[in-house]
Amino acid sequence: MKVWKMNGAGNAFAVFDARSTPFAPTVEQVRQIAADLQADQVIALERDATKDVFMRIWNADGSEVAACGNGARAVAHLMLQTEADMLKGYKALGGLVTVDMGSPLMGWEDIPLAEKMDVRGVDVKIGPMDKPYLSRPAVVSMGNPHAVFFVKNVDDYDIPALGPLVEWHPLFPEGTNVGFAQIIDREHIRLRVWERGAGLTKACGTGACAALVCAARAGLTERTAKLILDGGELLIDWRDSDDHVYMTGPVEMEFETVI
Repeated sequence: MKVWKMNGAGNAFAVFDARSTPFAPTVEQVRQIAADLQADQVIALERDATKDVFMRIWNADGSEVAACGNGARAVAHLMLQTEADMLKGYKALGGLVTVDMGSPLMGWEDIPLAEKMDVRGVDVKIGPMDKPYLSRPAVVSMGNPHAVFFVKNVDDYDIPALGPLVEWHPLFPEGTNVGFAQIIDREHIRLRVWERGAGLTKACGTGACAALVCAARAGLTERTAKLILDGGELLIDWRDSDDHVYMTGPVEMEFETVI
């Protein structure tokens, strides 16, 4: 079985070609693979009767998840189908890769939330009840749940300490990814993401999409903006024409091997 170690804007993953050889790792095996290959996600490419390939995704903690934007870009020469949706990838200028991430889901039951609530600012507070230092994140689903806090300076927050407090907050029955977004101007956002099941990563593709959607929905940015992450930059375009979110960024092949 071929294995590729790749990254998209620093978001690292191990991709297994399981189209001919069955690949059904246990939770512990996924954790070991992620540790050995220093991967945020483990991805298996499987045969599909109607599409080019099915993309199965596990986070580093062994949990299976529905979507991984940067992982999708890494294999975007194929038409990918994940549990979240079918994704289309395109080559862009300068060696970059674009993936059509589909339409964002904004219904409270689509995130999902444990109860009906205004998704533009949900009732989540971190810190003293009378003066929380984080509160009312916007939420959206990009095939997986995201809560986005808008902050003045992302570097002021201890994300490894704060992320887990929100990741499994009772409001999120399936957990959530947690974004910390700093609006630089109407076309630039600085973003760090605590990924559900993976922790603080250098980049999160669906997190970048979620941050742009939440920012544009709140009137803080345009519908197209550059997201500046620890591992690189992603251009996110939420188009009026089809309501789809398009993500463009770099992909790096670190090595290829056979096991």
